[in-house]
Amino acid sequence: MANLDTDLLKALRRAATDAADDGVEFYVTSGWRSPKYQDRLLRKAVSKYASEEEAARWVATAETSPHVSGDAVDIGHSAARTWLSVHGAVYGLCQIYKNESWHYELRSEAIDHSCPRMYADSTRDPRMQQ
Repeated sequence: MANLDTDLLKALRRAATDAADDGVEFYVTSGWRSPKYQDRLLRKAVSKYASEEEAARWVATAETSPHVSGDAVDIGHSAARTWLSVHGAVYGLCQIYKNESWHYELRSEAIDHSCPRMYADSTRDPRMQQ
């Protein structure tokens, strides 16, 4: 959990503790990523999808990835993702992309107002435009 945003980490720990009380265990499969690792993931996605455009739906550049800035986590285990989809807003933890059920970011305003509407994929996220 090194290099994650402090508030994101606190929210994640609170949610994980409460989920455990419900018998659900959290697995963070990816948190902070180095720019070099993010670039490697993008190259692999371009190879897999045979186009930069399709790869961009699944993997951000190192310059735009919220993982590189420490502002995102990927949650493994479908029970944890299901639990977060129901309870995550209470902690400010929101799924950002419809096509990535595992990707969560902190949206503090969600605590009072619920999570914002999801983008279809990262190509629709204005933060990814550079």
